Amino acid sequence: MSYRIRVWDLPTRLFHWLLAICVVVLVATAYAGAMQWHARAGYAVLALLLFRIVWGFVGGRWSRFANFLYAPRSVAAYLRGSAHPDHLVGHNPLGAGSVFAMLLVLLAQVGTGLVGDDEIAFQGPLNRFVSTARGLAATWYHRQVGQWLVIGLVLLHVAAIAWYVWKKRQVLVRPMVVGDKELAAPTTPSRDDAVSRLAAAAIFGACSALVWWIVRLGSIPPA
Repeated sequence: MSYRIRVWDLPTRLFHWLLAICVVVLVATAYAGAMQWHARAGYAVLALLLFRIVWGFVGGRWSRFANFLYAPRSVAAYLRGSAHPDHLVGHNPLGAGSVFAMLLVLLAQVGTGLVGDDEIAFQGPLNRFVSTARGLAATWYHRQVGQWLVIGLVLLHVAAIAWYVWKKRQVLVRPMVVGDKELAAPTTPSRDDAVSRLAAAAIFGACSALVWWIVRLGSIPPA
């Protein structure tokens, strides 16, 4: 007997797929030299990341950081094959590490983009608030380190999904599309109703407004 459990709420699923689209746009526009669209995609990524950070505290049960922040011994047990039942519901320890790494790397990439200056085609909206040396250092990291970390994590993520399908016969993509997982035992589902979705929309709206304000700071003349 199996149980269908709502694991990924709609806001988490939308975040996941919108972030994936934005990252593809970021990479494509960077290599195409379409810096205006590259910047816009970066601002969208920042709004999504801020939303996910907030949602990690108030979102559905399995989207909350508290439910996939694993202790080292839990990670070791998972690698030995002694998985806790919760590892089969939301993010397992390896998936959790991937989530946190992606959030940190993308935050660093967006942050360096905001203050960077390549002295050719692009200057971040917050560049005037940092020294020339720091702006150039941010640009160096953004181009020489950050972009490769992002691409590497994306490729690792895709490879991990393929490995789980091939080796463990676990399909990870479908639950992130429909929200539900078929589990062998019942467990507490994530809340995913009209109220929580409206709350998520309000949070994302506030995060978008904050990003708009941050970007606008760069166009406000100094007093």
